[in-house]
Amino acid sequence: MSPPLARRVVVPASWAALLAAAALAWVLTVRTSSGMAAEPGTMGRDLWGFLVLWGLMMAAMMLPAVTPVVSLYLRTLRANSTGWTRAGRSTGLVVGYLCAWEAFGVAAFGAAWAGGELAARAPSAATWAGAVLLAGAGLYQVTPLKDRCLSHCRSPVGFLMHFGGYSGRLRDLRVGLYHGGYCVGCCWGLMVVLIVVGVMNLAWMAGLAIAVFLEKTWRYGKAFSLALGVALIVYACFVPWNPSLIPGLHMASTMPM
Repeated sequence: MSPPLARRVVVPASWAALLAAAALAWVLTVRTSSGMAAEPGTMGRDLWGFLVLWGLMMAAMMLPAVTPVVSLYLRTLRANSTGWTRAGRSTGLVVGYLCAWEAFGVAAFGAAWAGGELAARAPSAATWAGAVLLAGAGLYQVTPLKDRCLSHCRSPVGFLMHFGGYSGRLRDLRVGLYHGGYCVGCCWGLMVVLIVVGVMNLAWMAGLAIAVFLEKTWRYGKAFSLALGVALIVYACFVPWNPSLIPGLHMASTMPM
């Protein structure tokens, strides 16, 4: 009777653990952003401080969408691994996945810094740059490369079969890095949107996290991805006449009292 019971318990437990980790990351992100407005730049942080915050944000936004892969990975480990070994190996997978997003965070830091400089020195150019970036992110949603990366993220069985022969102590970390690389390829445009609207824009963070989850897990995820691309292009069309739509590239003016 124990094997069927294990099958019923392992998958929900892995989901619960990852969702709890994502919830904790959300709490820490919200606490860290307390009193901080969505504005251009890196929020006064150097590269390492930015990467710490970026890692929290990616854990909050991405872990719910990666739960199907981790759950399936645990199922493949169950036959020849103990409970603690499975936990350690699944942790390695998640760490590798987040490391891929931390690597992208270096580029995000550069983009946020450049956006802050542009908004301060050339506000009009920053507005048009923001519109172009939003439109570009929307167009990427309908490209074959986006579709290929999204198909990989939506097909964890094929992903795990590809890595069945991996060996060595770092195999799980390598698997996580590889899957994270595809996830970056799938979602980097949406992260550019986050930079344009302000890195600490919690409302956009939540909306984009939901969008990523739907893209990867919903049966109509691919159609949703296309619709999201169209919505971003439409949104970009309003930006040149209303720069406040992109607080990540727009310095809010302060009125004297």
